[in-house]
Amino acid sequence: MNWPKLLRSLAPLAAGVVFSAGLGVSGMTRPSKVIGFLDLFGRWDASLALVMGSAVSVGLLTFKLILRRPAPLLASRFILPAARGVDIDLLLGAGLFGVGWGLSGLCPGPALVALVTGAPGFLVFIIAMAAGAVAANRLEAWRGASATGRVQTTCG
Repeated sequence: MNWPKLLRSLAPLAAGVVFSAGLGVSGMTRPSKVIGFLDLFGRWDASLALVMGSAVSVGLLTFKLILRRPAPLLASRFILPAARGVDIDLLLGAGLFGVGWGLSGLCPGPALVALVTGAPGFLVFIIAMAAGAVAANRLEAWRGASATGRVQTTCG
């Protein structure tokens, strides 16, 4: 049995299960929670702020500690984003994400977790999200080809 390979295969699954359980327990798979959080002048629900604040706090603390290591436990090196600044792509992407989040009450993680309920609305959201990802990749490839005269891919 190749234990390191097995651990590298199971670690993402374990992380996904813990993340999914946290989303489910906190109620973040219910769009009404998100809409309640965004309803500042109605029946405002602060629970999403508490969930996000807790997650960001834990993330900030552990990220600093983990990056002190020479490499992750189950990989040969860290893979971190190279971009550090704010550009038009970041602003447009964040804006589009926010509009979609506000209109649907869903973001990708909770939508995938809620997909197990079988509710058609979640499936429609996932299909639209996948179509958006395909369109974004094609647009990025087209923009790369336009700028340099050749196609650049975002894949490894």
